[in-house]
Formats: sequence, C-alpha cells, structure tokens
Amino acid sequence: MRRLLLLAPLLLLTAGCGVVQSSEVEATDVAREAATRAGKLLRSQRPRTAEEVGRSATDIDGVEVLRVTGTSTHDGDGVDVIVRTPGSAYNEWFGVQEIVVRRCFAVRVSPKSRWGEAPRDVDCPDGPPLSFAPPPEPPRLPFKELRASLPRAPAGSQVDEARVRRTLAALDLDPAIRTEVKADGGRVGILLSVQGNHFDPQDCLLARVEPGTTEVWMPPRIQRMPGEGGCTVGNALHPLPPPH
Repeated sequence: MRRLLLLAPLLLLTAGCGVVQSSEVEATDVAREAATRAGKLLRSQRPRTAEEVGRSATDIDGVEVLRVTGTSTHDGDGVDVIVRTPGSAYNEWFGVQEIVVRRCFAVRVSPKSRWGEAPRDVDCPDGPPLSFAPPPEPPRLPFKELRASLPRAPAGSQVDEARVRRTLAALDLDPAIRTEVKADGGRVGILLSVQGNHFDPQDCLLARVEPGTTEVWMPPRIQRMPGEGGCTVGNALHPLPPPH
C-alpha cells in the first residue's frame, strides 16, 4: 500500500505532462487553422507583387509577417509568406489552464495553389515582424478643374480641337494620368484615365465638347470594369447606354 501511495504523485505528473502536450498540439492546430485562413484571404487571381502580398498579410488580424520570398504571384511558384499566428487550447486537468502558442507557417500565394491549401510548418525566422509602407495614392482626376476649363462652343459654331488640347496641357496633369483627345462629327471627345490592374474598376473621366454643350462625367462603375469599354474616348463621343 505504501508503495502505491508513493507512485501516485508520479503517475499524476506523468498523466499531467501528457495532457499538457496534448493541449499544446491542439493549440498548434488552432494556429495552423489561422494560417490556413490567411492563405484563403490572400488568394486572388489578380497579379500582385510580393510587396503587395506582404502588405495585405499584415492587415489580417492576428497575423505577423516574418518573411516574403518571390517576385510576384504569377511568376514561377508565386509568393511564399512566412507568417506567425497564435493558437490556444484549454488544459482542464490543471484548473482550466489556457495553453497559448505562437507558431510559424509558410503560406503559398499563387493562382496555382489550391483553395484552403494547408500551410507548411516552418521554423520562425529571427528578427521582428516585417512592416510595409502604404501603397502610393493614385493621382486625383481633376473633375472640377476640367469642367471649369474646357471651352464652350456656341450652338451653330465649330469646336476648336486645338484649343481643347491647349486647355488640357494648361491643367499640368500628373504624368500618370493618360490623356486622349479625338474629334468626330464636329464634336471633340476627351478621356483622362489612370492605369488599372485589369481586375478592378478603372478610374477615368470623360468629357465631350460640341456646339451648344460641354459635358464632363465619370462612367458608372460597371462600365469601368475591364472589357466594358467605359474608359475609352469612344465612350466620350458616343456614350454607352446606362446600365440596368
């Protein structure tokens, strides 16, 4: 009996270590699920640079970005992001003790990766989490300035295309703003646009100067989607019908 009493604490300790280890594994699984969820949020068919992917990853709650490798999502195997995520589980053996871990995983971001692809367990790199500067703001399209500056041609007169071009040149537009001017049937159409990413709506302004009226407008969002033809000088001269 005395021998059994002496063994009891040892058995309790051994059983307790097993519970702690099991809880740590469970907490690691929770951290892995968080990394898997981050991979789902980062997945997109839109081409992005490694910096853009890393910046997006830092915006996910609970995710620390420790390393980014690759050039872009559509080059080679895509972009690998090593993230550190937290996980927790409860050990009810010792008074509902919470076990908290922080683990690192490699998340692959590529159009070739599978939805919900499991991240790879990796050692955490040395050093603090990475930070990324905010992306540059696209240039503002000068709606008010363009509307105030474009010439007005009286009804029955001729539109001076050269004057329209001089007006646009005088606005001193940001070099990133593309300008296109085209005359057709006594009217002059104008397009001001910034380069899009071929996935999201493009920013653009349209204008038309004709005898008796001068108009400036931004096409509806659906017409500014890639392939919809809203951001073209042709749409300025011959506007598309409004979306339903």
